[in-house]
Amino acid sequence: MKPEALPPLHGFTLVLLTLALGLGTFMQVLDTSIANVSLPAISGDLAVSPNQGTWVITSFAVSNAISLALTGWLSRRFGQVRLFALSTLLFTLASWLCGLAPTLPLLIAARVLQGAVAGPMIPLSQALLLANYPNEKKGLALSLWSVTVMVAPIMGPIMGGWITDNISWPWIFYINIPVGILSAFLTWRLLHKRESEMAKLPVDKVGLFLLVLGIGALQILLDKGNELDWFESKQILVLAIVAVVALAFLIAWELTEDHPIIDLHLFRNRNFFIGVATLSIGYLVFFGNVVILPLWLQTQMGYTATWAGMAAAPVGILSIFITPLVGKNMHKLDLRIWASLSFAVFAGTSFWNSHFNTDTTFWQLVIPRLIMGIGVSAFFVPLMSLTLSDIPPRLLASAAGLSNFIRILGGSFGTSLSITLWDRRAAYSHELLAARVHEFSPATNDALATLGGLDQPLSSGYAMIERSMQQQAVMLATNDIFWLSALMFTGLMLLVWFSRPGQPIAKGGHLAENAPE
Repeated sequence: MKPEALPPLHGFTLVLLTLALGLGTFMQVLDTSIANVSLPAISGDLAVSPNQGTWVITSFAVSNAISLALTGWLSRRFGQVRLFALSTLLFTLASWLCGLAPTLPLLIAARVLQGAVAGPMIPLSQALLLANYPNEKKGLALSLWSVTVMVAPIMGPIMGGWITDNISWPWIFYINIPVGILSAFLTWRLLHKRESEMAKLPVDKVGLFLLVLGIGALQILLDKGNELDWFESKQILVLAIVAVVALAFLIAWELTEDHPIIDLHLFRNRNFFIGVATLSIGYLVFFGNVVILPLWLQTQMGYTATWAGMAAAPVGILSIFITPLVGKNMHKLDLRIWASLSFAVFAGTSFWNSHFNTDTTFWQLVIPRLIMGIGVSAFFVPLMSLTLSDIPPRLLASAAGLSNFIRILGGSFGTSLSITLWDRRAAYSHELLAARVHEFSPATNDALATLGGLDQPLSSGYAMIERSMQQQAVMLATNDIFWLSALMFTGLMLLVWFSRPGQPIAKGGHLAENAPE
C-alpha cells in the first residue's frame, strides 16, 4: 500500500506524533534564537569581537538554508521518515560538538554541521504532520506546527539568557541532546512503516556546487562587509563577483536540468512566488530586530543576558493562544487580509519602538513586544497556507523545503544587514553629536561643570561626555532600525495583494490535488 493510501492516524498515536515532530521543530527553531542573547558571553569567552561572534548565528543559518533547499531531493532519495529521524540524530550530535568547541573557528564549524543536518527537519515536520492528519484536521496540524515555531523564539532568549548567566553558554547546546533523542525515537517508532516512496534520482552535482558557492560567498560578503569597508575591499569585490556569477549560473542550470537540486519551476505558481517573497522579506526584517534588541540592551543599557531575553521574549506569548484560533478561522477571511493584519501590527509596533530612549523602562520594552505577538499569530499560518495553497501533494516536500530555504536565508541576511546598518548609523550619529562638543559650546561647558570637570576638561569630564554620546548614538541607530522596519512592513502589506485568493488548508482539509505544476 502506498503511503498516501494509508489511513490517517487518530487518538493517542496522533498526539504522540505531534509531540515527536513538534519537539524536533522546537529544538531546531530554538537554536536559531537561543544564541542571540548569549553572543556577548560567547564572544568574551572565546576572545573575539561581538561582530565576529555573530558568525555563530549566520554560519548556522547559511548551512541550514542550503540544506533546506535540498530537502525535496533528499526526501525522494531516502524517504521522509528516515530523513527526519536521521537529521534529528545528527543535529543532536552536532549540538554536543558545539558545546565542546574551545575556539570560535571550531564552534563555527560545529554550527555549520548543525545547520546542514537540520535543514530537512522543519519542512519534513510539516509534510509528515499533514500526511498523517485527517483531512478535516489539517488546518489544526498546521496551526499546532506554527505554535511550536512561535514557542521556540519565546523560550530561546529566556533559556539562553538564564543558562548563560547561571550555568555557562555551552549548555544552550547540550540541552538539545535528550530532546533530539526522544524526537527521533518516537518519530521512527510511529512512522517507520509509513515511509514515503523513494526513487534513486541522480545527484545534481553542478547545481549543488553552484548553490554552495553562491550562497556561501554572498553570506561571507554580508558578514565581512562592514568589517572590511565593503566595496573598498578587494576581498568583498571578489566575493560579490563570485556570488553573482554562481547564482546566475545556478538559476540557468536548474531551469534546464532534468533532476534539479532546486525545483525553480515552483515559482511559476503566482501564490508560491508572492508567498515566499512576503514570508522571507518579513522574516528578514523580523529576525534582524530579534538580533538587534538584545545586543542593544546588553551593550548599552546594562541588561544581563537573562533580562535581555525576558525583554525580547514576550513577542510570542499571545501568539501561543491566538495562532490556533487563526488556524481554525482563517477560512472565514481572505488569506491576504490575515497577512495584511500581521504586517500592520508589525509596522505599528516597529514605529512604536522607534521612539525608545535611554530612559526606557523594562515594561515599556515589553508592552510593544507583547502586542507584536498578535502580528506573529497572523504571519506564519496564513502566509504558509497561501504559499502552499496551489501545490500538488507530491511536490509538497520540495515546496516546503524551498520556501523555508529562502525564509531562513532571509533571516540570515537580516542578521548581517541589520548589524551592519546599526553600526553605520551609530557611527554617523556619533559624528553629528561629537561635532557639537567643543570648548566654545555652552552645553558642553554646562555638562563639564555638572560633572566637575572644568578643571580637567580633557580628562574625566570629556570621557564621561564621550560615553554618554556613544550611548545616545547607539540609541539613535536602534531607533533608525525600527523606523526602517516599520516602513518595510508597510510595503509588505501591499505586496501580498499581488497574489490570488488562496484556498486555506483549514477550510478545504487538503492541499490542491490538481494544481498546476
